Amino acid sequence: MHDDSSRDALPSAPPSPLPPTPLKPADLLTQILLGLRLEGVEYGRCLLRAPWAVAFPARQEARFHFVARGGCWLRTPGSDWVRLNAGDAVLLPRGSLHVLASAPDLPAVDIDSLSRRAVAEDIYLVGSEHLADPATAATDPGGKVDQHDDTPPDVMFCGAMRFNLDPLHPLLAMMPDAMRANDLARRDPSVPALLEAMEREVALDRIGACGILARLADVLAASIIRAWVECACNDASGWIAAVQCPSIGKVIAAIHAEPERDWRVPELAGLMGASRSRFAEAFTRTVGESPAKYVAKVKMFQARRWIAQEGMRVAVAADRLGYDSEASFSRAFKRIVGQPPGALRRSLSRELHIPG
Repeated sequence: MHDDSSRDALPSAPPSPLPPTPLKPADLLTQILLGLRLEGVEYGRCLLRAPWAVAFPARQEARFHFVARGGCWLRTPGSDWVRLNAGDAVLLPRGSLHVLASAPDLPAVDIDSLSRRAVAEDIYLVGSEHLADPATAATDPGGKVDQHDDTPPDVMFCGAMRFNLDPLHPLLAMMPDAMRANDLARRDPSVPALLEAMEREVALDRIGACGILARLADVLAASIIRAWVECACNDASGWIAAVQCPSIGKVIAAIHAEPERDWRVPELAGLMGASRSRFAEAFTRTVGESPAKYVAKVKMFQARRWIAQEGMRVAVAADRLGYDSEASFSRAFKRIVGQPPGALRRSLSRELHIPG
């Protein structure tokens, strides 16, 4: 059973029986990548006539942009402007604040200030009163287009995606703010093929193109992440290096394989084949945090998934994860996740009308 009174050390109770077939370190990365899913929350086809600049505020979902026609510049906090040309795609895995613009340093308007018109479920045509599509101006009373301007608008396909990885997962935390598909294309031959398929859909502009683009974007985003992981494995540091370490990796794999297990220092040290002190020192040096903190995080990843995706009651999650009371579980959950589990449960209940 767990209590949150000790945050940096796990109780030294006698080890419980070890799992019969713990995952190998390489299997953990494989399982994560095979199970990686991104679901499109919403997509917008943006028609923007230069000069333009749009700011995308930080949000929990990942952001995805595909330059369908024309080109633009991208800037994220702490980075310089980066040019994106037609056929380029970029994934912002943590939904960081960023700006897209037809030229650097233009004053930006918030994406939510632009008008949008639904063209399908969760798919929108996005513009503004100054940036409307001439083809839709006649039916959009808010559209104000200079009919003498024959310059074609830049076309962006922008989406918000939800990961099935917890936002606190170390793999997600290691990713850069922005991941360009073209930078990773040489690592994964499927990336150029997906980009070409998206370009064809835009060029042909057939019925249902937006929906097909949305599905292609989901697959492309997952491919970008896979290519990045493979690239990172060749120059691994941080969590990926820890997973690949023959001794520490199998400990991490075992924790992720059985988050409900009441992991203690002696049995984790036994998996590594080291003394408690040598294990704790090696784990903390390689992973960047103590075994106790890492185990607690993985448990909270699982708890948030149970509560947010399955509607599990807080008391049931606390019991399944081995906490001695709902109160101690709730304190640990709030400390790691940033909000009480009851608040997450109530939010889900309001959305899905789940009984409290």
